[in-house]
Parts: sequence; C-alpha cells; structure tokens
Amino acid sequence: MARVTVEDCVDKVENRFELVLLAGHRARMIASGSALTIARDNDKNPVVALREIADETVAPEDLKEDLIHSLQKYVEVDEPEQDVPLLAGGDDDVAEDNAIAFDRMSEEELLRGLESMVPPDKQDDF
Repeated sequence: MARVTVEDCVDKVENRFELVLLAGHRARMIASGSALTIARDNDKNPVVALREIADETVAPEDLKEDLIHSLQKYVEVDEPEQDVPLLAGGDDDVAEDNAIAFDRMSEEELLRGLESMVPPDKQDDF
C-alpha cells in the first residue's frame, strides 16, 4: 500500500502550514462522523484526510471555509431592519406628532459642542 506524502498534497494546497491546518480539520471532521470520500484502507484519520486532499475528493477551498466558520465565535447575519412604529394609535396621534417640532442637531454642531466641553479634573490616587 502506498502512503500519502506531503509532496502529493503540496500541488493542491501550496502552503504547507495551511495544508496541516486543513488536514487536521478534515481529520477532526472524520473523527466526529463525517462521511469518507475514499476507502479507509486501515489508515488513521490524518492519513485519510491527506489522501482525500491529494486525490481531490474534497475541495481545499471548502475545507478552508468550513475551518473558518468553525473558528468564528460570532457570526454577523445581515438582515434588513424592520420599520416599527414607535407610538401605536389612530390618525389623530399621527397628526399631533407631525405638529410637534423636535430640535435636530447636525454632526458639525454635535462635534463643536463636544469639543467645547471641559474635561473633568484628573485626580491622582497615588
């Protein structure tokens, strides 16, 4: 039986460090119950993972994306914000809301106001 070597995989994944990361991730996937794409031939999971990469039965790009998603702790989902009315009421409430004028402040006015503020005295606790 021929063993897989790093040279068999380097032409698929050029960076050896990335190859180790991807093969390790695939080996963990196999250990957790993922289906094999090649015959095991009494090999251990890391060797099977390297053989899968060398035979191109798994795409390195897909492994890379899966590895990135497995390492993320927070995944931001882009969802459109819904417009929710702040006040519930009839048409009379809407007419009254339109009659009230609120003070609006531009960004420049806000920045000028913040810059004119005096910082509190610093106290040394030492």
